[in-house]
Amino acid sequence: MSYNPGDCDMYARERELLQSIVSLLPSEKAALPINFICCLLRAAIFVRASNSCKNELEKRISVILEHVTVDNLLVMSFTYDGEKLLDLDSIRRIISGFMEKEKNMAVFSGGDFKETCSAAMHRVAKTVDSYLGEIATYPEFTISKFNGIAILVPKGARKVDDDIYRAIDIYLKAHPNLDEIEREKVCSVMDPLKLSYEARLHASQNKRLPVQIVLHTLYYDQLKLRSGADDQPDAAATRSGLQSDASLARENEALRSELTKMKLHISDMQKNKGSSAKRISAGAAAATSGSRKHTFFSSMSKTLGKLNPFKHGSKDTSHIDDSIAVGITKPRRRRFSIS
Repeated sequence: MSYNPGDCDMYARERELLQSIVSLLPSEKAALPINFICCLLRAAIFVRASNSCKNELEKRISVILEHVTVDNLLVMSFTYDGEKLLDLDSIRRIISGFMEKEKNMAVFSGGDFKETCSAAMHRVAKTVDSYLGEIATYPEFTISKFNGIAILVPKGARKVDDDIYRAIDIYLKAHPNLDEIEREKVCSVMDPLKLSYEARLHASQNKRLPVQIVLHTLYYDQLKLRSGADDQPDAAATRSGLQSDASLARENEALRSELTKMKLHISDMQKNKGSSAKRISAGAAAATSGSRKHTFFSSMSKTLGKLNPFKHGSKDTSHIDDSIAVGITKPRRRRFSIS
């Protein structure tokens, strides 16, 4: 479908055509291929179709969301050139619709929605987490949008949090200018105690994570070491590996702390650079002035030496005029000089 923003007539014709196609779709929600429905929804978003048209397509997708792949979700997320993210409200409504359906089914069957999750729920959770990892690199994908999608999945639907941890790590790497509080907000959708051993090992040495998350992973490993409950076949090897990994992580954290202190020290030095330069300049000026004074007194010493009547060792004053002799009260025995 080609769209020229300047051609309003074609824009209106394409919108009317799309809305007519959606109105003719069979009532059975799963009667059509999911990829076809996803393409229709992207077109509806692009041509700004009516809300009723988009809602119909979103409901059809949410009913069978457990069969939707990451590629299907990506189809609905990007512009036709693939350069920018579209409005992600449709994605949120689709996921919310599926979760609401699962909640109603759990209540109908007498189960607890938060405690027990169906296999379909687990598949959707994995798909959503993988989807977040795919779109995490885009600059316009803000923290609120990231968390807004991630929290739609109940925590019980994730058997382990490795997939959401991967998405978080990609997001932090793609947005390196986040401060500590912002990184903690991104990580708030993850439970560090539900990471696998490999993920905990990676997290304990991941300098992009906030310190609080790293400490949680280390604390969990220490608890497992004390209780003797290991999730690896070789318990002795696992215990030794966890101890060495924890030690390495603590050393890395100490280095990070020292590096932060060094950066602050360098920053303070740079702030005081101007005042130091002024003091150095003033000192140099004083030294130059002292040098000039030294040269002046040295020159005066030489001049006074020439006027010394005892310069050549003669102590006979009979040849000196009386007027000059009257001005000399005490003969000097050595040449006057200032070192």
